[in-house]
Amino acid sequence: MSKENYDTKLTVLEAVSQNDVKPPSTPVDIYLQESEDLSIWVQEDKALLIGKGLNWNNNVLDLPIRAGACRHAQSLWMSERYSQEEAAKIWKEKSPKAYELRNDLLADLRFAYRKRPDLTARVRTIADGTGDADMIQDLSDISALGKANPDELLVTKFDMNLLNKAAQQADALAQLRAKANGATLDNSKAKDIRDRAFTHLKEAVDEIRDTGKYVFRKDPERYKGYISRYKK
Repeated sequence: MSKENYDTKLTVLEAVSQNDVKPPSTPVDIYLQESEDLSIWVQEDKALLIGKGLNWNNNVLDLPIRAGACRHAQSLWMSERYSQEEAAKIWKEKSPKAYELRNDLLADLRFAYRKRPDLTARVRTIADGTGDADMIQDLSDISALGKANPDELLVTKFDMNLLNKAAQQADALAQLRAKANGATLDNSKAKDIRDRAFTHLKEAVDEIRDTGKYVFRKDPERYKGYISRYKK
C-alpha cells in the first residue's frame, strides 16, 4: 500500500511550500511507527478530540495514507543513498587507474609530438590543472587531440585504441563521479520528496498530539499516548 499512498499523495507533496519543508528531526522509521501507533490510540478518543476541533478526516483518517507515502518516499531516498555510497566505492577503485591512464597517455603524446611545438603546447595545456574533474576532462581532450593528429602517434607504434578507451573512460567516470559526489545527494529529488512527505505526515501528527495533550492534560493514562516515546 505504501506505493499507492505515495502515488496518491505525490501531487500534494510537490505542492508543499519550500519554506515549510523540514528534514526529519526523528529517525524516520521510529516516527512512522509512532504515527501508526497514534492512529490506533486515538480511536477511543474520537468524540472528545472532534469536540475540541480536530478535523478527523483530514488528520486521523488521512494519517495512514500520509505515513504510507512517507514510508515509500523514505525507501526511494535510501535506495538512492545506497546507490551513491556504492558509486563512491567504485570511484575509489577506478579513479587511480584512470589517473594512471591519463598520465601514461600524456607521456605518449609528449614523446610523439616532441618535434611539434604547436602540439606540445596543447599537451602542456591539457596537463595543467589538478583534481578529479580535471582528470576526466584531460582524458576527453587527449582523445580528441590524438584522433585529430594521428600521424606522429602511428610512427611511435602507439595503440590508437587507447584514444577510444580514454573517451569512454571520460564519459563513464563523469557519470560515476556525479553519482558519488555527496554534494549532489543533499539536493536530490528523492531526498526533497522524502522531506516533503515527512513534513506532510508531521503536520497531521502534530495536530493530533496537540489536541490530545490538551484534552487529556489531567488524565495521565490517556495523555501518554499523545507524546513521542522517542523524544521522551
